[in-house]
Amino acid sequence: MTQIEGSSPGPVPEDDTQSKSSVPDYLLDPDAILKDKATWRNGQAPDYSTTRKVYQETKRCSHAPGSLESMVENLVKNWEIEASHKMQVSDWRTVDPENYTFSINGGPPQDAEHMLKVGTYNAIIAPSQYYDPAHSDFEKSHKTFRDMMPNFAWEVLEVYSPPPVVAFRWRHWGVMKSDYIGWNNNGEKITIKGHGGALDIQGLTVAKLNDKLQVTALETWFDPVGMFNQMKPNTKHKEVIVGGQKLDKSEADDLLENSTDTGVRELAQQFNGDAQSNHLLDTVDGVANANSDHVHLQNPSAPGVGGREVSEVRQANGDTVKRARLNGEQSNDVSSCPFLNGGSRE
Repeated sequence: MTQIEGSSPGPVPEDDTQSKSSVPDYLLDPDAILKDKATWRNGQAPDYSTTRKVYQETKRCSHAPGSLESMVENLVKNWEIEASHKMQVSDWRTVDPENYTFSINGGPPQDAEHMLKVGTYNAIIAPSQYYDPAHSDFEKSHKTFRDMMPNFAWEVLEVYSPPPVVAFRWRHWGVMKSDYIGWNNNGEKITIKGHGGALDIQGLTVAKLNDKLQVTALETWFDPVGMFNQMKPNTKHKEVIVGGQKLDKSEADDLLENSTDTGVRELAQQFNGDAQSNHLLDTVDGVANANSDHVHLQNPSAPGVGGREVSEVRQANGDTVKRARLNGEQSNDVSSCPFLNGGSRE
């Protein structure tokens, strides 16, 4: 790994990948950003080698290099590196700093400076009986989750639409190797004993890109307490401590089972079960943590959580996406995408 010290006016890749191709290097290589000269949070670029190894060994999908799925996956991985480890927004290459916003579950959009201040975990996880960003700063939040789960791999499961509005389903997973220790929305210390099992969450993201293939907006939907629900250990090793008091089995079950985010359930109810929404059903089913086999969606263009963005994706990509879903023949061949072939936005 390249050791980087000091800073520069802006990020400078150490190779000339971008000059050889109209496609940015961060779409072709998941670790492209690690080669940048930038102001890194710990004085040098982080080491993602172990997380990448976990990804290779436990991923569900194998996307062909250069495919749309691979490019989207690489984009998000490089974005995460920048958001977590670069200390200056001016060093971020994956986003358009002047226009970039980030939002969760239909909440208010936040700019990059907000994420730099509070940290990626605090920007993503809502207050709950398990965790509250108000009681944890950037460094403390990263320590909480990285101590519990040292390697948190990420992959794209499916891409529904090409640039400039990219909708995709993703998976984020790892192993709960140590205890979870955090503070909840009542200011109580929460301890959940590590069970050594998998924590696996899924969600849906809509990314808007400019003509340079930089992110201008990321809007994500997922169950913010889904990961905490999976911390529920088996009955033999069950131990949940709230405010220094160990809960009995029934109390722990209530805490860990009755906490699905209502906003995500509302998202699931926005859609309908027609053929053109089939690609989204698995996503919403997983996001909402629904008990039934299918989530019956009623109105994809209804106002509220989720409806607006899905409607916008359909408008931006039109009949091509609709036909692909109806016929079951969706193609994400990047050769037909002007954004990925030196073309310009209409």
